[in-house]
Amino acid sequence: MKRMSKHTSLLITITSELSEARRNWPDFHSAHEGYAVLLEEVDELKAHVWTRDDKRDVAKMRAEAIQVAAMAIRFVEDCCS
Repeated sequence: MKRMSKHTSLLITITSELSEARRNWPDFHSAHEGYAVLLEEVDELKAHVWTRDDKRDVAKMRAEAIQVAAMAIRFVEDCCS
């Protein structure tokens, strides 16, 4: 059986995060709301990025980046179609 690529695995993780968000929260009501949610996720990622390397939690930083990716997709789906 062929192994899943890192790229494919990451896309599955992002899709799973997006699906979970859709189960827990309604569609964005406006581009302003979508932007606010996306900005909140980016700010959470920024907090991890701006932490000193020796204090940084890479697993949490990765999780925040995945949430940013999922919310960016959701923004496109809810606000740009």
